Amino acid sequence: LPDEDVLIIKIRPPWKMYFDGASHKEGGGAGVVFVTSEGEVLPYSFTLTQNCSNNMAEYQALIFGLEMVIDTKQRHIKVYGDSQLVINQLFGLYEVKKPELLPYHNYAKRMGWLRDVEHEHLPRRDNKQAGALAKLASTLLMTDKEARIPICKSWVIPPIFSDDDDDMFQEEENHVMEVFEVEEEDWRQPLVDYLKYGKLPNDP
Repeated sequence: LPDEDVLIIKIRPPWKMYFDGASHKEGGGAGVVFVTSEGEVLPYSFTLTQNCSNNMAEYQALIFGLEMVIDTKQRHIKVYGDSQLVINQLFGLYEVKKPELLPYHNYAKRMGWLRDVEHEHLPRRDNKQAGALAKLASTLLMTDKEARIPICKSWVIPPIFSDDDDDMFQEEENHVMEVFEVEEEDWRQPLVDYLKYGKLPNDP
């Protein structure tokens, strides 16, 4: 009615979380990417402190992400991963046969007390950001301290030089060569001959 207030409730879309793990003989890594309701992208990369299988690395990435969800007090989130094994084990479609994965599977399932968590499998090509972060972390040998790696968006455009600029650079190069030129009578010349040509001096 015209004379009554209208109550409008704006429902924000849920956060999205993409996770991926990577493991090889030199180390392992986990990548997690959050996309907030406003579309902000929050990437995180973790170097694993123990060698493990690739499936274990996937669980590590999943749990890292869910723990961060709890810390940010987000209760409605969609979780995406490209590991069919992990996603189907969470759905109960696959049995957890390897005993070393069971504690991590149970821990991830216990995080189901979050109000609304949806898990979904997606192709690896659609999970490139989390995969790249996991591979980056598994490749770098990190110290105990946190490392910040800036990734900038840029492109190099070479300047356009004129003929006068070329002449100026040529003069500068000639000037540099003249500065380092050594005459034969210089006491450094035998050292230069030995270092450059392997020529021994006449005087022992």
